[in-house]
Amino acid sequence: MTMLYGYFRSSAAYRVRIALNLKDLAYDQVPVNLVKGEQRSETFRAHNPQGLVPALVTDDGTTLTQSLAICEYLEELHPSPALLPLEPAERARVRALAQLVACEIHPLNNLRILKYLVHELKVDDEAKQAWYRHWVTTGFDPLEAMLSREAGSGDFCHGDAPTLADVCLVPQVFNAERFECDLSTYPRIRRIAANCRALPAFQQAAPNEQPDAS
Repeated sequence: MTMLYGYFRSSAAYRVRIALNLKDLAYDQVPVNLVKGEQRSETFRAHNPQGLVPALVTDDGTTLTQSLAICEYLEELHPSPALLPLEPAERARVRALAQLVACEIHPLNNLRILKYLVHELKVDDEAKQAWYRHWVTTGFDPLEAMLSREAGSGDFCHGDAPTLADVCLVPQVFNAERFECDLSTYPRIRRIAANCRALPAFQQAAPNEQPDAS
C-alpha cells in the first residue's frame, strides 16, 4: 500500500491528498505532527532528510518528496484524469499558476518560517499576522488578474476540470482563511475554490477530514 507521510494542516501534504483523490488512488496516511517536531525525528528523516512533509512511499518502497514532484510523478504514472493539459503552452500555464502559489507564497508562510519569526526574531503575533497577509496579497493580486484576464481560465484555474493549479490553490485559500486574510477582492479565486470544494476529491482531502485532525 502507498503510504503518505503528512500533517493534516500542511499545504504541501494537502496538495498530494487532492492529487491522489482526483486520480482515485488508494493510500494510507502516517501522521507526522509538525507542531510537536516529529518531522525532525530520526525515523522520519530516514524517509526525508529535509524533515519536511509530505513524503510518499510507493508500493515498491520508493520514497518521493516535494509535493509538486510527487504530483507530477502521479500524473506520469496515472495520466487520467489529467492534472496537466496536453498542449505545451497550456501545460506551461498550469505549471506557472501552480508555482505562483507553491513557490512564491507558500515558502514564505509555512510553519517553520512563522516559528522562526516568533522564536528567533521575536516578532509579536500582530507582526506575524501582517507578514502572512502581506505575502498572500503579494501572490493573490497577480493570481486573481491572471485567472480573470487569461483566456485559459474556466470553472477551474484552467478550463473546466481541476488541474495541478487547483491542487495548489485550494490549500492556499484554506490557509488564507485560517489566518483571516481578507479575500473579498479576489472573486475569481473564491469562485474557483468553491467549485473545487464541491468535488469529493477535494472534500475528502480537507484538513478536518484527516485522521490526525485536531
